[in-house]
Amino acid sequence: MSVKISDNTSIGLPLRNLIGLIGAIVIGAWFAFGVIERLNQLETKNQLFEKDLLEASIQKPIDQEQFMILEWQATQIEKMQKMLEAKVHTGVMLSNQEKENEKLKKDIEKLKDATRDIKFANGNGAH
Repeated sequence: MSVKISDNTSIGLPLRNLIGLIGAIVIGAWFAFGVIERLNQLETKNQLFEKDLLEASIQKPIDQEQFMILEWQATQIEKMQKMLEAKVHTGVMLSNQEKENEKLKKDIEKLKDATRDIKFANGNGAH
């Protein structure tokens, strides 16, 4: 049993089946081209993203200068922080000293009053 096929061979196929086959082929080709186009778009976006990322990672002279300024400011802030902490301690010490001074003033006033009372009690305080 051998089948001879040539350009004159006729095939008995209903028109509805032929239209279905052609429709399936067209839809398959449309789907394949759509998928390929979407892959091309995603690949292009990925390449652009990588290029932008590489450009952004390169330090320009202005960036290096800004980093140097930031480092200098950080050291200045650390120095000021230390000075501030030292002054806070000084403030606490001054506050305690003011309390001590007030107490001493009160004690001096009491001693003055006691001295006056002693003078008046001895009779030497007639004014």
